[in-house]
Amino acid sequence: MATKVMKVGIISKKDYMARTIAIAKGKYKPKKNEPKIWFDSVKSMAQILGNENQELLRLIINHKPHSISELERLSNRKKSNLSRTLKTLERYGIVELTKEHGKIVPHVMATD
Repeated sequence: MATKVMKVGIISKKDYMARTIAIAKGKYKPKKNEPKIWFDSVKSMAQILGNENQELLRLIINHKPHSISELERLSNRKKSNLSRTLKTLERYGIVELTKEHGKIVPHVMATD
């Protein structure tokens, strides 16, 4: 599988809001090499990108589950826990959840 690199950054919520407003007003244009995903602390980044979630991403990459139920069996995690985790990863752009044949299918958008 090809590596999909995603840059992340650390920025305070206050600075992130100011940056977002500046972009919306046309006062600042993000550079191509800037992060697309921002965390407000190293701690929050570590929670999202921790070992358990990295293992989940590897399972999705290696097994390409066709549903959350299939991923539940592969990961030995409850569907409610998986859904919450996947929605969080989707919010950060790390995972994309698509509806295929009436089922929610996870796709990893960033590998590194």
